[in-house]
Amino acid sequence: NIRVFDFSRDGILRSFQDSLKRLGLDRIDTLYLHDPDDHLDQAIAEGYPALAKLRDEGLISKTGAGMSNVPALKRILRETTVDEIMLAGRYTLMDRSAADALLPICLEKNVNVVAVGVYGSGLLADPRPGAYYDWRAATDDEIDAALVFRDSFAQHGIPLQAAAVQFPLQHPAIGSVGIGARNATQSRENLDFLAWSIPDLLWRELKV
Repeated sequence: NIRVFDFSRDGILRSFQDSLKRLGLDRIDTLYLHDPDDHLDQAIAEGYPALAKLRDEGLISKTGAGMSNVPALKRILRETTVDEIMLAGRYTLMDRSAADALLPICLEKNVNVVAVGVYGSGLLADPRPGAYYDWRAATDDEIDAALVFRDSFAQHGIPLQAAAVQFPLQHPAIGSVGIGARNATQSRENLDFLAWSIPDLLWRELKV
């Protein structure tokens, strides 16, 4: 199969109908423009209006855009009325590049943010040589930085994974985190990490 990016009106509507058939549903909650980095003009001019039409017809509840590209997300926020964005890897323990550039705009426009990639492609789940960070092999400096976070939280009996999952939720613009899981065990672990008690004072002490 050849992957084809199609953010045209017809492409969006066709993909939506195909998804409904596969899911066995007649509507869905949120529909994202996913990774339109190289097709941003079309996604804004044609793709977003298609999402808005589906929302107006009651076939979806919320429109959104999901990507790691902060400048592109800023443009989407300026030129559309998306209800939500899915921010990948740009507000984590390791990378806070969305803090000043994007999240204040989300607050101003009342756009909910779902933070994903909170483990930084794996490094913040298990910092070690060979770990991935930002969808590539982590550098030695990045591994060292993750180990500093791990050791700092470990002094308080807190797993690094729990800190990584909960960190984005410290920002008022971020309403939820999305975490992948390979199996039921990982799903349960993620829930445990989300529920782990981390005092507010500790966040302030560690300046995170």
